[in-house]
Amino acid sequence: MASMTLEDLSSRLKKIDFCMLSTNAGSGRIASRPMSNNGDVEYDGDSWFFSYENSRKIAEIKGSEIVSLTFTAPPSLLGKPGIFIAIEGIASLVRDKAAFEKHWVADLDRWFPGGIDTPGIVLIKISASSIRYWDGEENGEVTLAGSDPRS
Repeated sequence: MASMTLEDLSSRLKKIDFCMLSTNAGSGRIASRPMSNNGDVEYDGDSWFFSYENSRKIAEIKGSEIVSLTFTAPPSLLGKPGIFIAIEGIASLVRDKAAFEKHWVADLDRWFPGGIDTPGIVLIKISASSIRYWDGEENGEVTLAGSDPRS
């Protein structure tokens, strides 16, 4: 198995805007929906997404904080295979305006017209517990600081 570092992964994630966020929807169901990283691409093991507090995904996260993210990038124009990245993590809800400011980009005004003062806005932080990748040439697991990839 090859060994991609978190820095290597971050450079690949910079080119991928959308991912699928999957949550436990209860009764043995999994719910998935597209989410944008909004250009917040200096990946360090945490992913950040804005949402509305009253959305179904927030209710599902409150019920079970274990979530997954899947990213995919198409093959390059030169024929190099794309990459698939699967991240399992723990979601937490952040309501701190300083954190909102840190992760805010102007494009978010489309969905949150009041900016960081939009009523009911919440920031979802997903801290990775495991990261696996496949890129057509190699596959492996990224080792996170303080984690044991065998667990």
